[in-house]
Amino acid sequence: MKRNIASARINIESSKLLKELNDSLPFDKELYKEDIIGSIAHSKMLYKQGIITKEDFLAIQKGLNELLEEISSGKIELNEGDEDIHMAIERLLTQKIGDAAKRVHTARSRNDQVATDFRLYVMSNNLEIARLIKEVIKSFLNLAKRHTTTLLPGMTHLQHAQPINFAYHLLAYVAMFKRDYERFISSYQRNNYSPLGCAALAGTPHPIDRELTAKELGFEEPTINCLDSVSDRDFALEILFNIATLMMHLSRFAEEVIIWSTSEFGFIKLSDKHATGSSIMPQKKNPDIPELLRGKTGRAYGNLMALLTTMKALPLAYNKDTQEDKEGVFDSVKTAKLSLMVLKEMVDEMEVNREKMEQACKVGHLSATDLADYLVRNLNMPFRDAYYLVGDIVNRAEELNKDISELSFEELKELDSRFKEDVVEVLNIRNSMNARDSFGGTSTKRVKEQIEIFDKWLSEIES
Repeated sequence: MKRNIASARINIESSKLLKELNDSLPFDKELYKEDIIGSIAHSKMLYKQGIITKEDFLAIQKGLNELLEEISSGKIELNEGDEDIHMAIERLLTQKIGDAAKRVHTARSRNDQVATDFRLYVMSNNLEIARLIKEVIKSFLNLAKRHTTTLLPGMTHLQHAQPINFAYHLLAYVAMFKRDYERFISSYQRNNYSPLGCAALAGTPHPIDRELTAKELGFEEPTINCLDSVSDRDFALEILFNIATLMMHLSRFAEEVIIWSTSEFGFIKLSDKHATGSSIMPQKKNPDIPELLRGKTGRAYGNLMALLTTMKALPLAYNKDTQEDKEGVFDSVKTAKLSLMVLKEMVDEMEVNREKMEQACKVGHLSATDLADYLVRNLNMPFRDAYYLVGDIVNRAEELNKDISELSFEELKELDSRFKEDVVEVLNIRNSMNARDSFGGTSTKRVKEQIEIFDKWLSEIES
């Protein structure tokens, strides 16, 4: 029987069904780059510590770099019968350089090897997703800068509530994406520590230098406790949570885009590049991108729940259950990156119908609260009394088939003789929007202030 380089104890051929269940190469080959650079760093440390010879180190380094190029270019395909990416790389290296390759696994286990590979993948993608979020923020800010006076009906319960401006609405998403960015950066900073050298669970008797390999691989420093390090998947759970939250934010915007692009609303128009037609109805233009963003959010949620469930009640240290950590992360990472790229492109090419938005602000009595505030401020009326009086005025406007903003001074005075002529200006929807001038509010002045704050933050994180 041909000996399996990962199974010294087992002396019979594994069941075909066990192989099918156990083999992870079909998906963990995604980590080939991380596995190779991890082995290069490990072998360099072994040489510097006098554990392997310079000759063996140089052969290992040369062979691994050649494998990296050959796999990346497609000269070698990782689709043979290896159990996982680690064994595949070691087998290929042994074929290439001979016995020197058998020394590369000294002072490590697949437990710390896979933890290292997976951390490298997750850490780099934390930074890449953060970069893409930053690009989306720029697109939203660019659109907001063009619409600081564009009126939009602000809603609660999906019912018209108060007039805001479109830039203000977009900046609400900028605030969400800023938090998303900060979560990915925070996760990177918290988890960028190296498990390499922890071996199976308890460290190694070899005189290794974990600080050296941590530095070589771009980690802050080595992890503190080896028992925790080989079984820890918090870093994977964090990126899944961060992606799930990000996708939730994308889904909320996608839902609004879908609504805004309907004939009933007509607030925005998607580029033909970002829509599809119908196989039967020739007139159709369907908002497929926002619908897919909304739909893919469910996958991101599922991947998070799957890994949380897998990790539940696992005893220390490593367990084979943990092999189930990767596919969901790979899927969520790819989904998040593609979603961010397509969202940016969609926003950059989206047309905004200012007239439709302003027209919609004249439906639903959006300046009613302004009238109540006017009564409190100018007539010293208790707010609750003002609230009921304005309710009566809204009912009267409904009888006249008018929006409250369209009532004349005479019509208002019929309902309460204390009104002054300036009340008409209070009910103007644009004046209503600009009256909300408290910090963080929707007035054009405050919106421009918010844009400056976000621009400053962007310049700081890019400096």
